[in-house]
Amino acid sequence: MGTLTGANLLSRVEDILQDASNVRWSEAELLRYINDGQREVVNLRPEASATTFVSTLATGTLQSIPTAGFKLLKVVRNMSAASGGTGKRVVRLVDFDSLNTQEPDWHDPDVTGSAAHGSVVKNYAFDPDDPRNYYVYPGIKSGSNAYIEIVYSKSPTDLSSTSSTIAIDDIFGNALIDYTLFRSFQKDSEYAANAQRAGTHYQLFIASLSQGGQAKALANPNFDYKGTTTIGGASGQVPPPTA
Repeated sequence: MGTLTGANLLSRVEDILQDASNVRWSEAELLRYINDGQREVVNLRPEASATTFVSTLATGTLQSIPTAGFKLLKVVRNMSAASGGTGKRVVRLVDFDSLNTQEPDWHDPDVTGSAAHGSVVKNYAFDPDDPRNYYVYPGIKSGSNAYIEIVYSKSPTDLSSTSSTIAIDDIFGNALIDYTLFRSFQKDSEYAANAQRAGTHYQLFIASLSQGGQAKALANPNFDYKGTTTIGGASGQVPPPTA
């Protein structure tokens, strides 16, 4: 997703460490810290690796994001095909308890009526304790060709060399630098000065992500509407579209 290479980040890190010749910290070691930093960024800011994908749905209600995924962010709409298709009916998020109360047999493929399984998804339900899976309503009937567009957070791919590019957006480059410096100084944390520097760079890393989240909320187009917008979550009340 990004364009910054390992070399781009390492040159900045090595300048601050005053170790351009990699005497104390090897390039391979620093690359490992950058890779760890990518995973930590995505863990704290899942949208950093947001990926739009058209998923072919499995039979039934239980669905999963791709194996390379970390967490479902949202389900957008039904699609006419897996690739090159057109958008169809939107899919709305619903609460598990509400759906279970209104349609207690919605997981059962043999029911009839509104909960009958088919090929068009109306709603989906998501449990944050199981972030790689979600449930669709109505369930998908066996033999149906059903597709939906989802947005999910992708687990970042490690940089294998200094010429590899980061798997998250370039805007998180400064956060990766601070995380790499945190891990670097932590290596010599038996010295009080280095322990303090490690802590400082970790706080800068956390501050960069949290302040970036606040800026994201303020830049959200939904923020201009009446209602509220939460950082990293669902937007607040938005007026219906005009006819």
